[in-house]
Amino acid sequence: MIRSMRPGSVVVDLAAEAGGNIETTKLGQCYTKHGVVHIGYTDFPSRLPIQASSLYANNISKLLMYMTDKDMFRIDMNDDVVRSITVLHHGALLWPPPLIADPSPIKKDTSKEEVSVQTSSLAKTARSVAFVTTALGSLTVFGTVSPNVDFAAMTTTFTLAGIVGYHTVWGVVPALHSPLMSVTNAISGITAAGALCLMGGYSIIGGMFPSNIAQTLALGAAFISSINIGGGFLITKRMLDMFRRKEDPPEYNFLYTIPAALFLGGYYYGLQTNAPSAHSLAYLGSSLCCVGALSGLSNQKTARVGNVLDLYLPFGKSAACEKYSGMIGVAGGLSATLGAINPDTGSFMQMGSAVGLGSAIGLVSDLPQLVAAFHSFVGLAATMTCLSNYIVEHPHFIADPAGSVAAKTSLFLGAYIGGITFTGSLMAYGKLQGILNSAAIYLPARHVLNSALLTGSAGAMAIYMLSTDFSTGLGMLGIVTGLSSLMGVTLTMAIGGADMPVVITVLNSYSGWALCAEGFMLNNDLLTIVGALIGSSGAILSYIMCKAMNRSLISVILGGVGTKSQGRGVAKAVEGTATLTNIPETAEWLKNAQSVIVVPGYGLCAAQAQYPIAQMVKELINQGVRVRFAIHPVAGTDQALLLGRMPGQLNVLLAEAGVPYDIVEEMDDINDDLDNTDLALVIGANDTVNSAAEDDANSPIAGMPVLRVWRAKKVVIMKRTLGVGYAAVDNPVFFNDNTAMLLGDAKKMCDQLLASIQGTAH
Repeated sequence: MIRSMRPGSVVVDLAAEAGGNIETTKLGQCYTKHGVVHIGYTDFPSRLPIQASSLYANNISKLLMYMTDKDMFRIDMNDDVVRSITVLHHGALLWPPPLIADPSPIKKDTSKEEVSVQTSSLAKTARSVAFVTTALGSLTVFGTVSPNVDFAAMTTTFTLAGIVGYHTVWGVVPALHSPLMSVTNAISGITAAGALCLMGGYSIIGGMFPSNIAQTLALGAAFISSINIGGGFLITKRMLDMFRRKEDPPEYNFLYTIPAALFLGGYYYGLQTNAPSAHSLAYLGSSLCCVGALSGLSNQKTARVGNVLDLYLPFGKSAACEKYSGMIGVAGGLSATLGAINPDTGSFMQMGSAVGLGSAIGLVSDLPQLVAAFHSFVGLAATMTCLSNYIVEHPHFIADPAGSVAAKTSLFLGAYIGGITFTGSLMAYGKLQGILNSAAIYLPARHVLNSALLTGSAGAMAIYMLSTDFSTGLGMLGIVTGLSSLMGVTLTMAIGGADMPVVITVLNSYSGWALCAEGFMLNNDLLTIVGALIGSSGAILSYIMCKAMNRSLISVILGGVGTKSQGRGVAKAVEGTATLTNIPETAEWLKNAQSVIVVPGYGLCAAQAQYPIAQMVKELINQGVRVRFAIHPVAGTDQALLLGRMPGQLNVLLAEAGVPYDIVEEMDDINDDLDNTDLALVIGANDTVNSAAEDDANSPIAGMPVLRVWRAKKVVIMKRTLGVGYAAVDNPVFFNDNTAMLLGDAKKMCDQLLASIQGTAH
């Protein structure tokens, strides 16, 4: 029995005087054996009165000292303590003492609160009014300067697609944000559709091989874009399959080939009969599949169906989301694109080779990081498509200068956004991969430099728009491509590793707006709709992560540090001595707890410790312990980017290890439960559990929403060292009385914890 007790336990043998009831008792002694303190005194009856008298005498002495003022003993009848113990005073009976009146409540000054509420309400209304005014004013301006009906129709399509995308993406559950980013990364490869239009078809003479610079650029754009399509959908499928549980009913998603066949067969029949609306309705069907795919991400059960609707739609009006809805959309979009341009046999073979080879490279199962790296080339593909389109369309620009203003503007903006997206994504990937220094690098006068680059781009646009000379226009496009590419480098290098997840979602959003620019340029509503969906999804995820870090999006993009709530003073110094623990002690705490919340972070991702922790949780649940996971919105996203994934990566890793998704909860849903939790086990998280965010107004992370693990009865933090996290801020939780630090590699520690729990369970 003694060996099974935890170190630090105490046993008192009350029968020691008669020989003792415990085998390890030493009569008349107090000693420690196997980590357990043994008390075997044989004279307890004589010890207890002495001890009680000492305690009582100590209390009386403290009371008398309390009543002593300047070495003088006096009775202060105004003192509530003295009055309540006084029975007689100057011969007068004062017992019982009067009741002590409850202190009157402090009156709160509500005037400031009322002013604050009124100011907040006014500011909120003012922002809403400003937004509506800007939106309606912009539409009025567009209506005034609109060169033709097609531009107005495209603006309508863009606006409606943006609204649909906004409301659809907000319905995606946080756990599926990683598949959302993966699939939008895949459908951003829809830039290939614009490239196909410039490779051959319409009035463009094609062939087995490109015959000029424009077709060569278009070929490269189609090839690069296709890599994202193949790899993106493959990774999305893998991630969504991880959320499938053994007890889930069987799926029959292959039956979706029936509507796919009907859709494609109907479109082919429309082409054969020269139906005037065959292309537009095929685009509409593809778009609806795309929206349905995004909507499917509203929960794990419908996500795989959505991907199918998306994967059938790589080049259609939409290629958007999950497993089956996406498939139908991709196939329909590809067919609609090829049917609209009607390429010759040679061009068709060239297109098929470019798309097929690119998709095959993306499907290489062992190269998820290659797919992540090639995400940057969506921007390059957009720029190449814009340059190719300028070469092809320049004669039309000369023939109709007034009618080509919108197309020329869209073309220029597409090249500009594509350049920033290309180099910015490469820089972000390099930082997260360890190829480049992850720390922020501030160039001298960087804001002046970025302003100069922006001014130079604006000047190039002015010359480009006013000139009708081919060489001048192409030269200005080349200049803005170079300036924007340089700006992507200067902006991204000033952003630290902690903000890289936001940077990636912003760049993903940029790729969507570049697609929209291509759509306006080519008068192609499929590119416009898909671009609006991608742009809105990236923008929403950027907002979610900035809110989760209490950061301003503009501040992140410009390389700022600190949160919106950070004060101007000096942050509190964190001092203290951390309490270290070990594997056996932690295992005992876990087994003896009734409720445990596991908080994973970057360290779990980096060490790939999800498998032992999943098995450990299963063992604890089998022993009757209630175990849940708490996920911070930005926790682990740094490692997620290295794997070609995005926010929600921790959910995917846990699902991959077999953790049921119904015990994985988001921060807002579980934070209040930490108050009633026996043990919080933090694995590789730091900034997301830092109490300085709430307790120190001058901390760089002040106001950042965090998981309040310090409110649990016991906290065990598993980290390599006591060092700081990405935000470079000391964590006071490490030194709390209820915190124990378990230092070491997360994978090794979790393996040892699992072995310890399994060993004692059998």
